[in-house]
Amino acid sequence: MYEVLIVVAAFVLAYSLVSGRLAKTIVSGPMVYTAFGFMVSTAVPSMFGLEPIGSEIKRETLSAMAEFTLAFVLFTGAGGANFSQLRKNKALPVRLLLIGLPLTIAVGYVVGTALFPDLSLFEVAILATILAPTDAALGQAVVTNPVVPDDIREGLNAESGLNDGVCVPFLLLFLGLATGTLDKSGTAGAAIGLVAQEIGIGAVSGALVTLVGCFFIGRAATKGWIAAVWAPAPLVALSLLAFGTAQLAGGSGFIACFVGGLVFNVIIGDKRGDILEPASTFGELFQLLTWVLFGAFAVAPSIQAASGPVVLYALLSLTLARMIPVALCVVGLGCRTDTKLFMGWFGPRGLATIVFIVMVLDTDLPGRELIQTVGAWTILLSVVLHGITANPLAARYGARVKARS
Repeated sequence: MYEVLIVVAAFVLAYSLVSGRLAKTIVSGPMVYTAFGFMVSTAVPSMFGLEPIGSEIKRETLSAMAEFTLAFVLFTGAGGANFSQLRKNKALPVRLLLIGLPLTIAVGYVVGTALFPDLSLFEVAILATILAPTDAALGQAVVTNPVVPDDIREGLNAESGLNDGVCVPFLLLFLGLATGTLDKSGTAGAAIGLVAQEIGIGAVSGALVTLVGCFFIGRAATKGWIAAVWAPAPLVALSLLAFGTAQLAGGSGFIACFVGGLVFNVIIGDKRGDILEPASTFGELFQLLTWVLFGAFAVAPSIQAASGPVVLYALLSLTLARMIPVALCVVGLGCRTDTKLFMGWFGPRGLATIVFIVMVLDTDLPGRELIQTVGAWTILLSVVLHGITANPLAARYGARVKARS
């Protein structure tokens, strides 16, 4: 235990010393965290004569960390959104969600039926659904990069903030049909009911919790009751409170956090940056722990279970299955080809997919191990490929847009 503690502490120290330098390179934080988690689960135990620790990390722990991290990232992402820009270009995120997301699931379904004949049709639909939502955390390098035009950044941020919550009811529907717990008759009505419940309860819960929380935070701040060292804590607690309340009420905690962040944005106004900046450290810590756990728990088994169809599906999921729907859903908006390609490529898969994979593993589906392997490979490739291309492609795209203006 102490040997592993030494290695982990040394890693955190070493990364913190070069974090600013790495941020300007093609090496992203999640890439480093995942690689370290893989090392800790395999190489380090063998160095000290210990048992591999990857098997000891329960998937519930990974799922919980992924949920908490995503909840906080969604809340703070919406909290820092540029409302005026989002209102001006609301057609983009609306189309990405209402047209692009269903098309992504459809393309993933078609590819899955061709590559994985052993999976049932509902299992293929589950696979396509868990790989449809983009990751707000992995996309931070793009949506916070000022060289990318505001309308593109805000559109991608809004999409990643809502698409995982929208996917939850469809995943539950396909899981119910695949496991036989949901009657196939009345499927359309069940789908509508699940979507309405997840989105409606989530939105209301997130808004109410944030309204009440902001009231008390504002009163306490006015009276000077919040110690400086505790200043970032209320925002972290508020995001997790919104998430937990919505989940307990039967809604989507992810929708709750995104809506809660929007409410926070409106209430706090121009002062939101003073609150969001100190709290960003918690987001980085959550991400570090999540990706270390992913590297320790999922990478080694996924590498061992790799096959041609698995890797091919993962690559297609990150490219054509995303790019074609994006190109189709923005028809008529006047987007240039490079803009379509840029938005199509930057649809990273990460935290939401991790949570969805754990939901699948908790069932008795015959194809759950294959679904886990495909999902883990897609996330792993996304961490690497989107990580090394985020800064260079954003800079190149930003320069092209600037040259045209």
